[in-house]
Amino acid sequence: MTIQNKRIFASILFVLISLVCVAQNNPPPPGPPPPYGLPIDGGVIAGAVVALCYGVKKLVLGKK
Repeated sequence: MTIQNKRIFASILFVLISLVCVAQNNPPPPGPPPPYGLPIDGGVIAGAVVALCYGVKKLVLGKK
């Protein structure tokens, strides 16, 4: 085999291997369920209220 034939053969093999890898499209297994009793949104709302109050205080009293 000449070098040109070896390159063509190697290119064909790489294309076929990549097609086989793409064809194996299995969905990933589902993740574990979230833990119960730990809401995320409650803390965000409380933090926004605290930040708003702090900002109003800084505006009213001036920057110290």
